[in-house]
Amino acid sequence: MGKRQKPARDWSRELEVVREAIWEAGQEILKRFKTPVAIRYKGVDNPVTEADLQSNEILKSKILSHFPNDGWLSEETKDNRDRLKKERVWIVDPMDGTKEFAQGIPEFAISVALTYMREPVVACVHNPATDEMFTAVAGQGAYKNGVSVRADRVMGDRPLVLASRSEVARGEWDRFKSLFRVRPVGSIAYKMALVAGGEADITFSLGTKNEWDVAAGVLLVEEAGGRVFDSEQKRLQFNKSQTLVSGVIAATMEAWSFITRWLQSGQLKERAASC
Repeated sequence: MGKRQKPARDWSRELEVVREAIWEAGQEILKRFKTPVAIRYKGVDNPVTEADLQSNEILKSKILSHFPNDGWLSEETKDNRDRLKKERVWIVDPMDGTKEFAQGIPEFAISVALTYMREPVVACVHNPATDEMFTAVAGQGAYKNGVSVRADRVMGDRPLVLASRSEVARGEWDRFKSLFRVRPVGSIAYKMALVAGGEADITFSLGTKNEWDVAAGVLLVEEAGGRVFDSEQKRLQFNKSQTLVSGVIAATMEAWSFITRWLQSGQLKERAASC
């Protein structure tokens, strides 16, 4: 479980491009926030709005105009398997937390990561409703609105866990309130960014996620000094043929020892089986 090895390169141009693209996409989303929106469903409990689609178009157009040979994997773009042959692939969620967006809850975010040889090397998570932009470049630390952040929160007796708003509403976290202080938050990308920023101890999702949900958050947390693994305590890699991720656990370094003991007790698998 040593430190993830990331290529030592200059990614400053890529960061500049993604920051500009994600800001523009965020402004487009804000135009539609807290206004009546038409929602359609791509599958069970998987909504999409015009804001998601507009954000995707802005991001794809802006980013690929600068890097036309890169691969592209986005929740709102039909998958082109040619990406599997690419060293560089952008992994994008144009809006993570669509349900919160549609309900007027400011807990959604745009998530963009550049991966190189399956490793995330540039990341940006932007919540336009709260004016927060988290960025990271491999080997250069993590930042919130240009200010360095660390996942170095003092944990206290009970770690603060950012949990799925829908899971909390269904009562799935009630039995763990003696172990954790639980705060419901929407987007998993936003939750991971908040852990990277030292605003919570842990976040995890036991249900499957897609690469675009977590790719940027992985780099943010790791560059902030935290740790991220899947539900089997394995490191995540990206640009795979199968984009599903078997859960994700992100924690500060102090909280990681706590969550590791909890994992070893078998309670995580017990909870997953019950959900």
